[in-house]
Amino acid sequence: MIRRLVLSLAALLLVLGAVRPATLQAQAGKPRVLTHWDTVARDLFRELIEINTQESNGSTLAAAEAMAKHLKAAGFPDADVTVLSNAPRKGNLIARLRGKKLGKKPVLLLSHIDVVEAKPEDWTLPPYTFIEKDTTFYGRGVSDDKDDGAIHLALIMRLKAEKFVPDRDIIVALTTDEEGGPANGVDWLIKNHRDLIDAEFAFNEGGGGRVKNGKKLSHDIQASEKKVQNFQLEATNPGGHSSRPVKDNAIYELAAALTAIGTYDFPVHLNDITRTYFERSAAITEGPIGPAMKALVANPKDVAAAALISSDPSYNSQLRTSCVATMLDGGHALNALPQRARGFVNCRILPDENPDSIQAQLQRLAGDKVKVTKTRGVAENSPPSIAAGQVMAEIERATKDMWPGVAVIPTMSTGATDGRFLRSSGIPTYGVSGQFYGDSNAHGMNEHIPQRGFYEAGEFMYRLMKSLTGSPIS
Repeated sequence: MIRRLVLSLAALLLVLGAVRPATLQAQAGKPRVLTHWDTVARDLFRELIEINTQESNGSTLAAAEAMAKHLKAAGFPDADVTVLSNAPRKGNLIARLRGKKLGKKPVLLLSHIDVVEAKPEDWTLPPYTFIEKDTTFYGRGVSDDKDDGAIHLALIMRLKAEKFVPDRDIIVALTTDEEGGPANGVDWLIKNHRDLIDAEFAFNEGGGGRVKNGKKLSHDIQASEKKVQNFQLEATNPGGHSSRPVKDNAIYELAAALTAIGTYDFPVHLNDITRTYFERSAAITEGPIGPAMKALVANPKDVAAAALISSDPSYNSQLRTSCVATMLDGGHALNALPQRARGFVNCRILPDENPDSIQAQLQRLAGDKVKVTKTRGVAENSPPSIAAGQVMAEIERATKDMWPGVAVIPTMSTGATDGRFLRSSGIPTYGVSGQFYGDSNAHGMNEHIPQRGFYEAGEFMYRLMKSLTGSPIS
């Protein structure tokens, strides 16, 4: 009984430490006074960032175990906090806030705690030190995706502290190897521990707010995503002495193939999600691109409209499948004609297009002297999540409460997330975050997010979850 009534010293330091006065300088509008739970989220965030979880030498297991300790200290029973390891140094944390037994399936809040490799010599700031500077948070994973993990954990801790009992269980899962590691946690959990994460629907990364010149334009909700397929292009040759060059050169053949691919645009192909995206975005997009979006929705074969929209790389990726060269390897000696040259092309394929047809087109562009093959697995379709119904209605309600006048727009991610595994297993998944970050340079040097955006996202998710799991829509 005493353990249930009294928090441990560690929990007190984490939770009650937030009572100290703190003010966040706002980028716009009035200053934000940090709340008790803002500070809880920040402290969890700091700890997650400062645990190295990159593939080469990090440990998501260490991060999962550290967060599990905080949940238990906050009163979550051992039975509702599970850490599962699916490979050396790989850990997945699954926590459950129990709800009323009304026969409703849970809602799942998903994030990943592995991060893209970060070499300190490539950064001007230390990547695994949580830095607060000029109203900004810096560190590897601050936007992809440890912010969501900290927000989700603080959310269920807050609901528990408030003695809020949802109308269904709320599951929080922090998983490993979303960023391309060999031991993906979500796929493994679905295949081996489906009961721990089974849900009616899930919220994941992939969505977020569009911001321009400090103004919030729209709250984009990911309802679909492209699939990833990597291809190897290889040219071979008998080679010879470099003092007697010939036109038949493996490197030149590969270069010509890559140039042909680089200058090629796959055709415009709108689906239900992207059609809605451009239709709603037209009203909030300034300049000639807004009318071009409207024209393209009316006629997807409008070449002039497509060309104008394509001038923006983010819009271009919504319009079509894209393929880009990412790595090269060729030759074997400085004084020898190359016997082999390889290039690697990363394709982001529209959900309803076939990787085989993309491979065939790449082969046509590459020509007969360069062989195109799939590498690193085969991309699979995942069905879009229906961007309507109660879930979307509550998202729109919470968005309106937080940011009046900001449109809610379903979107297709041009990258890839673990949502594809959930969707393919029958769990509709939405990229929902309330994060109005702007350019965070995710995967790049000095990854960063605005402090205010992080705290507002936490408040948005709190309001959304209380609304979704409290009283039904009237």
